[in-house]
Parts: sequence; structure tokens; C-alpha cells
Amino acid sequence: MRRLALVLSSGLMLSCAMGPDYSRPDIPATASYRMAEEGQDLPSLANMPWWDLYRDEELQKLIRIALEENKDLERAVATVEEFEARAFIAKTDYAPQLDISANGPVARSGGVRFPGFASPFNYYLQGNLAWEIDIWGRLRRSNEAARADLLAKEENRRAVVLQLVGGVAQAYFDLRQYDLQLEIATRTLQAWDESIRISQARYRHGVINRLDVEQFRAERENAASRIAELKRQIVQKENEVSVLLGRAPGQIPRGRSLADQVVPPVVPAGLPSDLLQRRPDVVQAEQQLAAATARIGAAKADRFPKLSLTGTLGIANPTLSKLFDSNGEYGVLGPGLAAPLLNAKALGFQQDSVEAQARQAVAQYKQTVLVAFKEVEDSLVGVSTTREQAAAQERQVSALKAALHLANLRYKGGLANYLDVLIAQRNLFDAELSLASTRRLNLTSVVQLYKALGGGWSPGERGQEQSAATPVEVSHK
Repeated sequence: MRRLALVLSSGLMLSCAMGPDYSRPDIPATASYRMAEEGQDLPSLANMPWWDLYRDEELQKLIRIALEENKDLERAVATVEEFEARAFIAKTDYAPQLDISANGPVARSGGVRFPGFASPFNYYLQGNLAWEIDIWGRLRRSNEAARADLLAKEENRRAVVLQLVGGVAQAYFDLRQYDLQLEIATRTLQAWDESIRISQARYRHGVINRLDVEQFRAERENAASRIAELKRQIVQKENEVSVLLGRAPGQIPRGRSLADQVVPPVVPAGLPSDLLQRRPDVVQAEQQLAAATARIGAAKADRFPKLSLTGTLGIANPTLSKLFDSNGEYGVLGPGLAAPLLNAKALGFQQDSVEAQARQAVAQYKQTVLVAFKEVEDSLVGVSTTREQAAAQERQVSALKAALHLANLRYKGGLANYLDVLIAQRNLFDAELSLASTRRLNLTSVVQLYKALGGGWSPGERGQEQSAATPVEVSHK
């Protein structure tokens, strides 16, 4: 036993983990975003909890329901629990593996003889021990890979939370856009009805011809067609929101109108370098790369001999009643060595395979980072330009309302023909619909920027998940 202990201690001291240690690939990042606005020295928008960003109380309720009942999130949580179990299983490889076997046949033919026993026996109880000594670091690398896989799935869960919060908010703003456009179309339809009534009266008195009346009717039906389209879009969007909530399709409660939604006056993006630690999909890709790197070491170690401590300890006796007598004990304990021979070439190709997988993971990580930078830049330019576009369209709508008012006065006074009113009313209708669309686009650009920045928690608070799991707790082991 002293010699065995000396061998084991020497093996452990000399053991090393084969393969490369993980290090983050170099990613060139600029000092600031190209489309960053003034005030970027302020804390990043991503530090803001979602309930401070989205002030609509009904929207907050919907997000909380989604965080509790969404099925994709439930699946992501269950996946994390699965990989927690896998990581624990990998840890047990460090410990000795012990199994017990027993035998008690009702009949015998011949028998098994052990040293010290002159006759065959029928009854025995035996324990088998196997304990791999991790000389080449195979177990350590396997545990590193299992832990990185677990962290990757945890980041995937956070990504699902971030996508869910943003998805509910964006769908809700889409719904409020359709509501506003339906209101505009209904109001325009009523205006066309009034224009038709006036034109019919003027036609009866011979002031205008039949063509004027039919033109007004045609424009009226255009508004009616748009109302039907918007009603369809509203129901379909409510169904989409219902699925995000994890519920059957149904009516969705409304809160603030589209025009009353609060948009931050400044949307600082922070530093590009923060994105590598903040965005869940980027961190997930990095953990997948770390796992692939660790598997290289495990594959290399598989090509070397495995040193194990093996042993057998048991008791045996021809008579069950005397099974536990001291003269029935037997056992053996000692080191064992196993080395690949015929499968050595296959193990070499296995190493080539995991190295290729690691190169794929490097490319995937770099691509994920590039896409993340692109999405932030796209969202930044979307926020700034849609704000300017909405302001210009508001001035346009104001001017068209004044033009329509003057056209109606001139038409009623006989100073203008139907074409002036028709054009003014049509232009105002289209401009109001476009303004509603732009307001929604400005809100969704903020949502997309929040997602692109990995909003919801800070790099130092990933376990707390500042905005993802609070104030609603996501059930997670």
C-alpha cells in the first residue's frame, strides 16, 4: 500500500492537462460606435431595467406574463437543468467508480474456485473498484468542456429572455400602430362620407357633374378597404402576442396610445468593448469556443495510456449462512494501465475532428461579434433618423390639415373644383398613416437597440439578471 500511495502521489504531481488553454480571440473594436449620438459618456442604455425603459403599465404586465408562461423560455430553462446534470456527471469521473455484484444460484454445475477454497461455491458478494488517475488531464478537460457547455446554455436562456422582452414590446408597438391607423382610417372614412354628401347635394343642384361624385365615392371605398386590412392585421398581431405570452389566441389589453409612449431623449450605447461581455449570444458563442478548445485536450489525452487503480474485494462461501465468515474473504488491489493499440489511428482522426470543430467555433464567435456590432450600429442610426423623420412628418401633417381646410372652404364656396379637395384629403390620409408607422418605427428602433446592446444586466451582475428575471422570478433550478 505504501508503494501504491507513492505511485499515485507521484502520478498526480506529474500530471498535466494536455491541449491548449482557452484564450479569447483578438477582436478589433473601435473606441466608439460610428453612429453614436452626443451624450455617449452617460451610462449605457443597456444598464436600464426594462420596466424603466417601457413605461406603459399594460406592456409591463404583458412582459411579466411572458416571463412566467412563455414556452420557449420554459424549454430554455429545462435545457439549463439538463446541462447542470451533465456537468455534475462529468465531476463524478474524478471519484472512484464502485459497483457491487452478488450471486446465489439455485443449482450448480461445476463451479468457480478461488484461492483458499477447495470446492466450488454458490454464494458470493463482491465489490469492484475502478479509479482513473488523471495524468494527462483528460478528466479536467472534459470537466472544462462540460462547464463551458453549461454556461453556454445559461447564456442561451438569457438570450431567450432578452428576445422575449424585446419581442413582446415590439409586437405591442406594432399593435398600437395598427390601432392608431385604424382610428385614422375610420376618421378619414367619415370625412369622405361628408364629402360625398356635399357633392351629391351640389350635383342635384347642377353645380358639379357626376364625375365628381364618383371620384369621392372611390376614395371613400379606398379608406373602407384599408379599415378591413387593419382589422385583419390587429387580430393577427394579437394572436402573435398571445403566443409570446404562452397563451391561446385572444384579445390583448391596451395601455398608452402610440403617441403617448415614452422614448428616452438620449440613448447612449456605451463602449463597443462592453458588448463582448454583455450580449448573451456573444458570451454563448465564446463559451462554445471554450468547450471546443477543452475537448482538444481531452482528445489528445485519449491517445495516451490511462492509469487506473483497480481492485476487487469480496466474500464467498458454499453455504449462504456462512457467507460472512472471515475465511471467505478475498481481494486484490493495484494499478492498471490501458493504452490504445488498434484504435490509435481512429483516435488521431478524432483529435483532428475536434480541432476542426474548434476552428468552426472561432469563426462562429467572430461572426457573432461582427453581427452584434452591426446590429448596434443599425439600431443607433434607426433611432436617430426615425426621430428626425417623425418630426418632419408631424410638420407635414400639420400643413396638410391646413391645406385640406382651405380646399374645403374653397370647394364649398365654388372657388375650387373637387380635385383640390380630393388631393388634399388623400395626401393627409397617407401622411397620417406614414406618421403612425414612423412613430412605431422609432419605438421599435429603441427596442432593437436595447436588445442589440444586451440590455437587462451588467457584466458584473450576470447572476442577478437585473432586468431579465426581476421583478418576475424565472423558475430555474
